[in-house]
Amino acid sequence: MTTSKTRVRQGNTNEERAIPSTMRAAVLFGPQDIRVVEKPVPDPGYGEVLVRVAMCGTCGTDLKIYDGHFPQTPPFGEFTPGHEWTGTVVAIGESVDELAVGDRVCIEAHHGCGRCDNCLVGRYTACLNYGDRSKGHRATGMTTDGGFAEYVVHNVSSLYKLPECVSYEDAVLITTAGTGLYGLDAVGGYVAGQDVAIFGPGPVGLMTVEACEQLGANQVILVGTRDRRLEMGRRLGADHTINARERDPVEAIMELTQDAGVDLAIECSGASIAPQQCLEVTKRGGKVLFVAFYKEVISLDLSTAVRGDITMYTTRGEGGNNVKRAVSLAAQGRLHGADLVTHEFPLEGIAEAFHVMKERIGDPIKVVVVP
Repeated sequence: MTTSKTRVRQGNTNEERAIPSTMRAAVLFGPQDIRVVEKPVPDPGYGEVLVRVAMCGTCGTDLKIYDGHFPQTPPFGEFTPGHEWTGTVVAIGESVDELAVGDRVCIEAHHGCGRCDNCLVGRYTACLNYGDRSKGHRATGMTTDGGFAEYVVHNVSSLYKLPECVSYEDAVLITTAGTGLYGLDAVGGYVAGQDVAIFGPGPVGLMTVEACEQLGANQVILVGTRDRRLEMGRRLGADHTINARERDPVEAIMELTQDAGVDLAIECSGASIAPQQCLEVTKRGGKVLFVAFYKEVISLDLSTAVRGDITMYTTRGEGGNNVKRAVSLAAQGRLHGADLVTHEFPLEGIAEAFHVMKERIGDPIKVVVVP
């Protein structure tokens, strides 16, 4: 049973708001050993905000963390993962006036140090002080405690107020949408009239499909191996879908583009064969964007890229202020994250949630945990 204490923070009312002293939080005690325990509710520091979590999404990075294979996470026995959360502001730290108690918010997972060369030019997901809290860096649910808990602290600069028309189910996919938008931003940000092939109909790939459709791409071609996800891609704006188990995607894409290839190929799948396929379907002078992580070292025929004068890009996470763009698109009804939420578990069921996701039980797309 949690006890309560009263904390007073400046907000949009003058009333006192009771915040518990302790909270339920999922803690990683070892590889594939996650338990819900009582932890102190954190106090927001200078420039920070305390949020009551409404829900937190799971993704492939969480599975790597769960398996104990992700760098720079805090020690076992104290660390709470979760980096795709949304909720309501319940307390604000010193200097914070951008948000108020009662505001609903979504997040950027990464808060850069704000002082290194990369942060100064807006590349804070590639912060040179990554993982160094003493320098101000914070990656929620990766290098600091995250959102698989009742409450979580984050820097105000990495929080965005939700418009009334955007639900929590939409908001839990906003960070994911920001990942796709950041990649599009890096390759030029202008896909109107262009043919785009997207490999991998996971949440990032599906949100990128919708973004490309909304940004005016000529043809959006989605490649995957699961019919349910490909059907979701069609609902979100894919003009063509290709099941790679049924047809060679290179052959199919070249046919759809009259052997010219696409202007832009985006690799979101993490499949070892997909990077080479991206190169092979990209037209001369085109672009390939890699946003996936890979389980093993990838073999790639760079001569294909050189002969085709193809430019290759990588981006990590949701940088470049693209979460703000994602919030705007969602408010305009152009991004629909809630459509991807297929499974919901209580916090005490987090181990089952990871199991369902890892083993693909019930063909999940986005699995969320609700404290």
